[in-house]
Amino acid sequence: MTTEAMAPPSTKSQVLRSFDVTDFPAVNGLEEEWRFTPIKRLGALITATSLTGAAPGYAPGDLPAGISVTQVDAGKVDAVLTPFDRISALAYGSAAEVTLIDVAAETVSETAAVIRVVGQGSEAAAARTYVRVGNFAKVTIVLEQTGTATLADNLEVVLGDSAQLTLVTIAEWDAGSVQAQHVKFKVGKDARAQHVQVALGGDLVRQFTSVDYAGRGGDAELWGLYFADAGQHLEHRQLVDHSVPDCRSYVGYRGALQGASAHTVWVGDVLIRAAATGTETYEINRNLVLTDGARADSVPNLEIETGEVAGAGHASATGRFDDEQLFYLMARGIPEFEARKLVVRGFFAELVNKIPVEELRERLGDAIEARLAKAGA
Repeated sequence: MTTEAMAPPSTKSQVLRSFDVTDFPAVNGLEEEWRFTPIKRLGALITATSLTGAAPGYAPGDLPAGISVTQVDAGKVDAVLTPFDRISALAYGSAAEVTLIDVAAETVSETAAVIRVVGQGSEAAAARTYVRVGNFAKVTIVLEQTGTATLADNLEVVLGDSAQLTLVTIAEWDAGSVQAQHVKFKVGKDARAQHVQVALGGDLVRQFTSVDYAGRGGDAELWGLYFADAGQHLEHRQLVDHSVPDCRSYVGYRGALQGASAHTVWVGDVLIRAAATGTETYEINRNLVLTDGARADSVPNLEIETGEVAGAGHASATGRFDDEQLFYLMARGIPEFEARKLVVRGFFAELVNKIPVEELRERLGDAIEARLAKAGA
């Protein structure tokens, strides 16, 4: 690795990218991109140079016509993600096979493709998933991540021209599980990607989502919902790289926290390069702290290299449970626990409604209420 590559980057566009894990220096937790993460809890994911544990199993249900799920050799798909952190490079080098989710061109389905991703145990493992959506297709894909895992995980998503994809990823790992995931979207000309990222389970879940555009008119919406309980660390980062003119992005993440040492992190980066005139972008993060002892870190960033943008902005807010709202509801005869449920459900309602599968919406609502009940027990 050259001396130039080792110098700290002055812009997100200069961040080191490599498929070789040994090109990345050892992580000590003092680096800007790792300073919020409890490094020791990542275990082998941050120290190893290869991973040999069993990869998660993929269990597709009844798939709509035009959508297939197959295991292919890693060399048979063109990588759209060039890793820019050590764990992503580790996942790329350690996964011998890729789970390919293929959507044929012009496929239109009102029924979601639901695929369960099941962890196979606590031994450190790697996985690569590749979603390829053909031109003019319009589909919804749900990835439910369950079981026990210690996982370095890359998820690459390619949208053809004028394709429309709603991708829902749900992290409902068993207690004690660890996941470090990188989700990469490549959005084609006039294509629209909507990602709804839900994190509830696991001990430590660190999810990095990045977006590139392949042509004018691309549109990416990134939505996130997370609820950290006592001891959990849930971390979400985004990098939306606008390098093409006349594209749009919107990032909206909301999180709730309760219990001792519950910790959430949100870091949103948007880069608008000099060539990306006509860009429209906005990012917002809101956090609701339900109890003492919980901590939410929120860092929005905008890097703009051209003055010719349609709009660009960001916002962040972290606050405690609103006792006035609670009092208002209780004064009208609603018991305290029911009132708390109503406030928290209202906080998450916009994001839950982005999921176009009724059964999943109901299940998430039940999961959120179960966590509130646990805190009140």
